[in-house]
Amino acid sequence: MAHLAHDDRESTEHRPQRNRVWGRIALLLAAITLVLALAAAAGARFGLLLLIGLALGATLEGLRFGFAGPWRAMILRRDPSGIFAQLLAIALVAAVAFPLLATHSGELIGAHAPIGFAMVGGAFVFGIAMQVVLGCGSGTLVNAGSGNPVALVALPFFAIGSFLGAAHLNWWTSLGTLPLATLEGGAGLGLTFAGLGLIAAFVWILADRHNRRLPRRLVIAALLVALLALGNLVVAGQPWGVVYGLGLWIAKGASAAGADLAANPFWGSAAHAERIAQSLLTDVTSLTNLGLIGGAFIVAAWRAGLSQPIPHLPALAWAATILAGLALGYSSRLAFGCNVGAFFSGISTGSLHGWVWFVAAFAGSIIGVRLRPLLQLEART
Repeated sequence: MAHLAHDDRESTEHRPQRNRVWGRIALLLAAITLVLALAAAAGARFGLLLLIGLALGATLEGLRFGFAGPWRAMILRRDPSGIFAQLLAIALVAAVAFPLLATHSGELIGAHAPIGFAMVGGAFVFGIAMQVVLGCGSGTLVNAGSGNPVALVALPFFAIGSFLGAAHLNWWTSLGTLPLATLEGGAGLGLTFAGLGLIAAFVWILADRHNRRLPRRLVIAALLVALLALGNLVVAGQPWGVVYGLGLWIAKGASAAGADLAANPFWGSAAHAERIAQSLLTDVTSLTNLGLIGGAFIVAAWRAGLSQPIPHLPALAWAATILAGLALGYSSRLAFGCNVGAFFSGISTGSLHGWVWFVAAFAGSIIGVRLRPLLQLEART
């Protein structure tokens, strides 16, 4: 009898582990099924884009590669490792993207945008807001997918802000912009490498000497992010972006609710009106955004489930989260992108606005880091 009791106890102890294994298998099968179903319904291109998005989300969450967090680490602790990983990934993408854009100019486009007053101001405000919620464009999506309560609150307002920012974009750009300026060819790639090297050297000098390293985890993450970003460029025909897709979700919702967007200079234009009329599952930016959420969800559920506690934050903190979410969306439209669309994809495809965006957004981040305690966002869970 004792032997049987021992066997029963051992079986009970192993049951949760078996359930977790089956749960993980179910997650992977569900993801594969979604990709295959989309490919069958809309075409292999769109199924592949969803797969790229899922892989990006899993990489960012699984290997803890991001943008807002590493900037915060550098500002507060002089830890440059995350920024080094970002620069490495950008350099890897640029090494391939520059030649691709030169030889396939009719099929591929870069993340190119003009420098202007609104662009600089938008990047600065975005830098503040992303440190308030501890998430940039991709970071907010990934954090929401992993069940982070602050990101789940900020994300819908991010989307609303993106919609409104796009709706007002023409007015803001009328305040003044410079002619579009890009780096191209071998000389442009050389200047891009030199610029990335200068930033790395500057960060190295400012960093705490005990933190001057690039962990293997982040090297692997940078390689994977670069590979997936290049895959997005080739499959989508454009660089990896985030912000437009979020605004499109609200535009589609507003249109479905009966709002007339035809008179709006941005959403009423032929190209954007066509995207509003089409399925989200054939919009390349929306697909990768959904993939980011899904990939992060898979990794979080794989680890321990979506059981993050709701932080015990005061009303001021939640109000700041909502306002910061709106600011993230609105400002990133004026700035022609977030850390992904402007900084990462802009620099890696030769747009000078990506460099200016980086400087303005990092300056804003310094302020945003200092604002978090004042907004009571550092409360314990």
